[in-house]
Amino acid sequence: MTDAAPALKKSKAAGGWGALRSCGKHLLASGSALAGAKAMLKANQPDGFDCPGCAWGDPEHGSSFEFCENGVKAVAWESTERRATPAFFARHTVSELRGWSDYDLENVGRLTHPMRYDAATDRYVAVDWADAFAEIGAELRKLNSPNEAEFYTSGRASNEAAFLYQLFARSFGTNNFPDCSNMCHEASGVGLIASIGIGKGTVLLEDFHHADAIFVIGQNPATNHPRMLGDLRKASMRGARVAVLNPIRERGLEKFADPQDKIEMLRGGATSIATHYFQPKLGGDMAAIRGVAKIVFARDDLEKAAGRPSLLDEEFIARHTHGIETWRAEVIATPWGHIEDQSGLTYDEIETLADVYLGAERVIATWAMGVTQHKHSVATVREIANLLFLRGHVGREGAGLCPVRGHSNVQGDRTVGINENAPGWFLDNLDKEFGIASPRTPGHNVLHAIHAMVEGRSKAFIGLGGNFARATPDTPVVEAALRACRLTVQIATKPNLGHMAVGEVAYLLPCLGRTEIERNSKGKVQIVTVEDSMSMVHGSGGINKPASPHLKSEVAIIAGMAAEAVGSQVIDWAAMADDNDLIRDRLSRVIPGFEDYNVRVRKPRGFWLRNSATEREWRTPSGRAEFSAAPLPVEVEHQSARKTEGQFVLQTFRSHDQYNTTVYGLDDRYRGVYGERRVVFINPQDIAAMGAEPNARVDVLGSSEDGRARVAEDFRIVAYDIPRGCVAGYYPELNAVVPFNKAGEGSDTPLSKSTLVTFRQRSGA
Repeated sequence: MTDAAPALKKSKAAGGWGALRSCGKHLLASGSALAGAKAMLKANQPDGFDCPGCAWGDPEHGSSFEFCENGVKAVAWESTERRATPAFFARHTVSELRGWSDYDLENVGRLTHPMRYDAATDRYVAVDWADAFAEIGAELRKLNSPNEAEFYTSGRASNEAAFLYQLFARSFGTNNFPDCSNMCHEASGVGLIASIGIGKGTVLLEDFHHADAIFVIGQNPATNHPRMLGDLRKASMRGARVAVLNPIRERGLEKFADPQDKIEMLRGGATSIATHYFQPKLGGDMAAIRGVAKIVFARDDLEKAAGRPSLLDEEFIARHTHGIETWRAEVIATPWGHIEDQSGLTYDEIETLADVYLGAERVIATWAMGVTQHKHSVATVREIANLLFLRGHVGREGAGLCPVRGHSNVQGDRTVGINENAPGWFLDNLDKEFGIASPRTPGHNVLHAIHAMVEGRSKAFIGLGGNFARATPDTPVVEAALRACRLTVQIATKPNLGHMAVGEVAYLLPCLGRTEIERNSKGKVQIVTVEDSMSMVHGSGGINKPASPHLKSEVAIIAGMAAEAVGSQVIDWAAMADDNDLIRDRLSRVIPGFEDYNVRVRKPRGFWLRNSATEREWRTPSGRAEFSAAPLPVEVEHQSARKTEGQFVLQTFRSHDQYNTTVYGLDDRYRGVYGERRVVFINPQDIAAMGAEPNARVDVLGSSEDGRARVAEDFRIVAYDIPRGCVAGYYPELNAVVPFNKAGEGSDTPLSKSTLVTFRQRSGA
């Protein structure tokens, strides 16, 4: 049994008029409200641009308004009239800017010129592109080994940019590809490859229209991928059951008012999303799913004993799976006491979950980082797959596995080669197409890269978008590691705090945004492509005038560096930089599924990359879907925390006014927080047990067992509906207490949802 959190004040539905007011506020704040509004009409449209926000799929027959509140924020943020010019950097030293907040620094506006760090004045100064490329190339060539360089990729990069980027790094001689996916869905990829032979989800968007039950595990669509709420709303309205497992009560998972539903808006109504809402403790999802399976097996035994048909899909199991008996024995042997204590759910709650599962003919399981950022995340993903295998819910309409990716092209980047341990066939094809000899030794992921920089083994860092220093754990450690590098290069649209962690030689290179028009030397408008969470590949063409005439596309910047670092004798970088069609032609000959790339991607909604598991083709060693027989962890962090008085397990997450490390504003209206970000959400009973009061100020203290003091200072306590022993707060502010030297088993993902912390009350608070 678990202590129930006291009932807190009920909140209004997500979406609705609040979302529309927020859209208007952010468009006005950008200084270009009319241009922003026009741009939104082309967001996620066949003849427009792909939203630079989330990776949720677009419908086959879309409406004229395929965007959401956070999509508006992303476009307004990119389309702002504010500019971070050389004059701005002349007024502020890098040391001063390190003291700014994430929000204030990015709110300066769009970068306009390539910039080089001048150590003598401690300022960024403008530089010519040719000089920047020449020095970057020279610095890379001076390295003792190509493996001293780290090539980081953000999920915002297009397929074309990512493909060229990995070609650059492999031509240079390294597989060091720390990638944003290493910090989010790496466990999904690792787990699904082991279970079904491919590291992607198996559903299409249309499957949500046919599912009888949808399990939403460890995710908050209202903030992270709001368009998903529209599909969950439609499913709920037609009678599908939506079972949520989330430690925190999230408004968007309870009720949603669709701003595009005129009748619902005029009536002030809302649609219930979750038919069942369960609050497991942090790290308890695997135990909850294990409990469901235990009940399913027990009921199946009763059915068979009574001479009735099995509850399981015996034909699917026999023809398509391997290892059920070993897993079944593990499930039966798992004590109920262990399941209840670890999950934080009661037997009755788990039985209700089992009822939902058994009562549906078609089940989708969907999840995000609430599942993947734990030590045992790979085993949890595989446990979810196990459960769906029992009744054949993979490879048929209205059912399947659906990890929901965050950034708009994080899945596509991995598809086109951003992989520190790429498969042999990919490297063979790449070498044949370009006449190079790709290195075969696996390179660095994010945590490997941090260790290498901390230890002085890596001396150069190139960031293709993103905000490495703020997205990663142990912020002070990572910032110091970047400053210790000989070379740092950041490709970006706006300045951020990560750019202030400068190496001895440091460049800040401004690129075009997703919403901006890109033309080549002949005036031809270029498009790029992206892949969404449903394996749909589609084109994206900007419609706005570039923020500055000095901007280059990501592709052009990559090609410019590559030409200087490895030369153009073998690869004609300039030709590909000038025509994205050429990149797609070359890519289509390297990666199966991209045949006729330039033709198919120009069709409305693009094309679907074949997913073998959806056709029940299992690319596993056994040639079948593999049941995992992993035992439950002996102990998860919330159980460990109980052993030390005053210790809790922390999860970091986004506010409603941010996307990844980008902070659009200081409000989180769904959680009732306004004008601030340094807050920590705690169960009211835990606040009382601490001898504190709501709104008191505390410092958050992380683990120091490795000799490093981890402190995040001056946070306000907010009473919230969260299980006892569990607390939550925003990243990147709380990344300072997440250790870089602890990671998920088999995934190396930082433990951002299971960090042990204590609190120190501030004097006078």
